Amino acid sequence: MEKEKEHAHKESEQYPFINRELSWLAFNYRVLQEAKDETVPLLERVKFMAIFSSNLDEYFKVRVATLKRLINLKKKTREKLQEDPSETFDQVICEVKRQQEEFGKTFRNSILPALKKENIHLLTEKDLNPEQETYIRNYFSENLRPLLSPIILDETETHIFLKDQTVYLGAQLSEPQDAGCKAHRVAIIEIPTKKHGGRFIKLPTVGDQRYVMFIDDAIRFCLPALFPEYKKFEAHAVKVSRDAELDIEEEVSGNLMAKIKKSLKKRETGYPARLLYDPETPQSMLDAFMAHTGISEDELVEGSKYHNFRDFFQFPDFNLPELKYEPQPALVHPLLEKEPSILKAMQKQDYVVHYPYQSFDYVLRLFREAATDPQVTAISATLYRVADDSAIAKSLVKAAKNGKLVTVVVELQARFDEESNIFWAGKLQKAGANVIFNVPDLKVHSKLGLITRNERGKLVNYAYLSTGNYNEDTSKIYCDHALFTSDKRLTRDVEQVFNFFLDQQTDKKFKHLLMAPLVLRERLVELVNREIKNAKKGLPASIILKLNALQDERMIRKLYAASQAGVKIQLLVRGICCLQPGIKGVSENITMHSIVDRYLEHARVYIFHNNGDEEYYIASADWMTRNLNRRVEVAFPLYQPDIIKQVRTIVDLQLADDTKSRNIDNSYVTSDAHVRAQYATYDYLRSLVPEGMNPVKV
Repeated sequence: MEKEKEHAHKESEQYPFINRELSWLAFNYRVLQEAKDETVPLLERVKFMAIFSSNLDEYFKVRVATLKRLINLKKKTREKLQEDPSETFDQVICEVKRQQEEFGKTFRNSILPALKKENIHLLTEKDLNPEQETYIRNYFSENLRPLLSPIILDETETHIFLKDQTVYLGAQLSEPQDAGCKAHRVAIIEIPTKKHGGRFIKLPTVGDQRYVMFIDDAIRFCLPALFPEYKKFEAHAVKVSRDAELDIEEEVSGNLMAKIKKSLKKRETGYPARLLYDPETPQSMLDAFMAHTGISEDELVEGSKYHNFRDFFQFPDFNLPELKYEPQPALVHPLLEKEPSILKAMQKQDYVVHYPYQSFDYVLRLFREAATDPQVTAISATLYRVADDSAIAKSLVKAAKNGKLVTVVVELQARFDEESNIFWAGKLQKAGANVIFNVPDLKVHSKLGLITRNERGKLVNYAYLSTGNYNEDTSKIYCDHALFTSDKRLTRDVEQVFNFFLDQQTDKKFKHLLMAPLVLRERLVELVNREIKNAKKGLPASIILKLNALQDERMIRKLYAASQAGVKIQLLVRGICCLQPGIKGVSENITMHSIVDRYLEHARVYIFHNNGDEEYYIASADWMTRNLNRRVEVAFPLYQPDIIKQVRTIVDLQLADDTKSRNIDNSYVTSDAHVRAQYATYDYLRSLVPEGMNPVKV
């Protein structure tokens, strides 16, 4: 094992690899580019500001917290790492600071003036006219004051705990009203966003002029009412992001659910990954925060006046639809829409549904039908991220109550969705379902369903395989492909996957599915090697990969080898891409584009030329080490010509995108084609609906 690591390290030095952390930050910068893009509707730009901020919060809670753990390792252990975590940490902080500065400039110099142009005024405490001052004082007294519990820092010797991802106002009080008060005091006040029901206050509209205010600024304005014993006030915001990596031993013995619940509680009290502060904050106030929280100067990260821009998801829209994306109502599936029974339709042929362009309702119908069909004897499903009020989970509960054999693999370690998954696991267990919580050392990331019917005394299987989760909420914004099939070649292998969950034996044979960690990596290497072999023979050879992330060094080296052999490789990678395309002698035959637009590109598609007899796979798996080695993933082949044509058309549109597609350096792809893939995909799928049929799902 040590020799393998040493060999891999030596090989990695010979080829260019982009640092994973910096590559992720480059992805988040693409989100910021959407907020900067003045062709994007204004309120959608505001939403991209929120996405950028939310992404960065999670990044600090997980990735930066992990870097800090690595930095704290013993020197000998740290020397075994391929990269110096201290150096990476410094690069990350430098790039984050640059992006934060650009974020702030975008908000101040672009977003705010654009809002003002649309007669939407985001007021500060200094902008209020007398009528608005009266309104805010009354609002504060009635709605905010009861929610506030200020802590005077110099009145307590004990440490205070700042909650994760919560904004606080630090208030410096001076010039006391009488001689009995201390000359200077520092107070800290939690901004009660959740209790208030949002971060913003809508003030009365005057004519066509609309006004809105942060509750932070309302509190700033009303500090004299909160601290009447002082005359002068200065207030600045701070926020802590805490380590969110769950420290769980993934073992067979022990109660995993109990461990998860315990770790969720720890998440709220995790080690601080950063304390974000307003750059105008005086050092004396920062010193007071550090002295009373135990947070060190190493955790201080300069931010802006306002934190938690993710709260802009709740920014009022003032009923102005023209400032948002033009609606794209979910389309019908031209074949499934005509079928009264999804299961009976699946007896005739396979179907693929493309979310969010087409309706997720067909998945809901499938499980509702299976739950009540008297001929259905068993239902199995993997649940990774489900909606809070999941119709899928409700159907599985109903099926179990109806006496069907229901087996559900619930991934309790789906980051930030653990609580929802625990809730549904309990509901399913109570209903009588067989709930499987974990596979040793593996996270279950595949998105599978298997329905068994008794048809004339024979058991017949129907399978659902998808690149996306069983989640009706995210299906509206995540681009995914889902296959409905009764093809025995596929259903037999899906049954084997669920057998693996039940007995956890690794001797399973797969003829068609590529399952990680058993055969996926090995088979992908074989498929790339076949293209290399064909290229060396002078035959046409090419690979198209659409992924969320490309990080695994072994697979990147294999793609470099393919490029050197003459294989043409086209990459569509939304997020992390550690491969450097276009390097002479290494990757000159590789191109990489990344699309960030109104929807989140989430589907994974692998296409291998195979000397003209192309092979198509769609998958749950990115090409990251964790996906190939430490997760249960499934890539599944497409056999039906009309389905292959649909997927290929969508991928070709994405490869042709010259509107929302970026190169590896985040420069925009340019051409004369004027293709915006997500809009072109919607138009293409709409064109498949026959005349006379309503194309929109009602």
